[in-house]
Amino acid sequence: MKRLFNTLLILLTLLGIAFGQEIKVIQKSLQVPVLKNKRLNPVLQLHLSGQNRLKAYQMVLDFKGTSDMGDVDSLFIFDLGQDSTWTLKDAQLLQRTKVVKTRLVVDLSLSLTSEKKFLMFAVKLSEETSLNHQISIGIEQVIFSNGTTLMPPYDTSRIKHRVGVAVRKAGDDGIAGYRIPGLAQTKDGALLAIYDARRESRRDLQGDIDIGLSRSTDGGNSWEPMRIALDMGTYGGLPEKYNGVSDACILVDQFSKEIYVAGCWMYGVIDEKTRQPVEGLQENSVAWNHQWRKNGSLPGFDIAKTSQFLLTKSTDDGKTWSEPINLTKQIKKAEWHLFAPAPGSGITLQDGTLVFPTQGKDEQQQPFSNITYSKDRGKTWHASKPSFSNTTENMVVQLKDGRIMQNMRDNRNATDKSDKNGRAIFTTKDLGNTWQEHSSHHGALIEPRCMASIIRHNYTDTDGKPQSILVFSNPNSKYNREKMTIKVSFDEGKTWPKENWLLLDVLPLQGGYSSLTSMGNDSIGILYEGSQAQMTFERISLRELGITNTR
Repeated sequence: MKRLFNTLLILLTLLGIAFGQEIKVIQKSLQVPVLKNKRLNPVLQLHLSGQNRLKAYQMVLDFKGTSDMGDVDSLFIFDLGQDSTWTLKDAQLLQRTKVVKTRLVVDLSLSLTSEKKFLMFAVKLSEETSLNHQISIGIEQVIFSNGTTLMPPYDTSRIKHRVGVAVRKAGDDGIAGYRIPGLAQTKDGALLAIYDARRESRRDLQGDIDIGLSRSTDGGNSWEPMRIALDMGTYGGLPEKYNGVSDACILVDQFSKEIYVAGCWMYGVIDEKTRQPVEGLQENSVAWNHQWRKNGSLPGFDIAKTSQFLLTKSTDDGKTWSEPINLTKQIKKAEWHLFAPAPGSGITLQDGTLVFPTQGKDEQQQPFSNITYSKDRGKTWHASKPSFSNTTENMVVQLKDGRIMQNMRDNRNATDKSDKNGRAIFTTKDLGNTWQEHSSHHGALIEPRCMASIIRHNYTDTDGKPQSILVFSNPNSKYNREKMTIKVSFDEGKTWPKENWLLLDVLPLQGGYSSLTSMGNDSIGILYEGSQAQMTFERISLRELGITNTR
């Protein structure tokens, strides 16, 4: 992709330096977001090499393409030594400078060597920065101690970094890490972001994990302090590390004021060999098992032997949450080893039916995907038949003809890197009693085997006519969780034109999960596990996705 690894300025070489050595200057930028609520946002890397005893003593930077210079609070310059990785770990801070003008002169005293030296430039944003803005930075010239001045031409195609928000970072509120995003906009316009608050480590269940929730009432520009939506505390006398809740899914009922969050609860630990609950668990116990591992969750309904399906509800726009109810006996088949929500978000059908994407392991411990629905405003719930096997996390949309389309993570894609690598796609017209393979199944949407998100977005065009598109997000790679990308389909998911892709974050991602939601007529919101923050929020206009006929 043109913007994937975009070297902004052509390699400059000046010959005739003493001892026949040359000075080389390369600057490189990558497509990563710059985030509010984050002190350091890497935006540009500079590679310098030249003769010994030569110094770079002055640098001129420009911020052409930056939406508003008031957005940039400070510029930081770091010496990375010979480390070319896109990280500030162990970097030496050379300078912090306030930025007020588009053109900035920086004094340095930086000795060159015959080996490459790498500098990183990072910015801190003002808290008032708009999510519609962009930051762009480049090197206009570098001046050396021998009088040499390198003046590369300005590259009009250089990276413009989108502004986002670091909703949650490791260490916030004393929590070790955050994973598994879900995002929804309420009928009153608030944004609700849910996630695993993994208090002691970033490891999956079992562990001291609650479902955290952040709420925004200004379109994602700022977020209220974290609330807890699901927390089983020390239920049954076991420590919180043996009462973890994870993999939450959020659903806004479009026909009422009710909002639901479902989560997977593990009580205690199953011994993988004996298939029995481990006894005598204490705070200092080290026994651990994962609900998806063999014998991590067993058939039946006993809370000590099988993972539980919990549901909590809010009737005040996500401010407070009810005591959870346990749906396990109502919806899980006794022979299934596991039944759980699929993380992300659920939907309300045109007739008012509430639908959660769900997943499990059958009597043979074979993973499957399906849906769980309610036709009576959440009073009772029903699990459908599996749509496909050896699939897990999924999300659903309703097509224009009324069918439900299910878009699934497929375990086959861990090894299949052929043209058949792709999301599993099935549809149902009878709430999952029967399923049909979709034409885009295996091949249309590549993946490295990772959770993804899909939504329907309805909008009104410039002529006042209603329009509708499908929007999808995932790491756009067969091999690694990197290149977080948004894609658009205009034909009900049959094709996803490349000209309507938007790359958000090219670097390796901290998990790579994502969740989309509609935000008004002409915007999409995304919460994802990015390279720059564990819970990264960005607001995307339809115009950025190549859709220009919006009001």
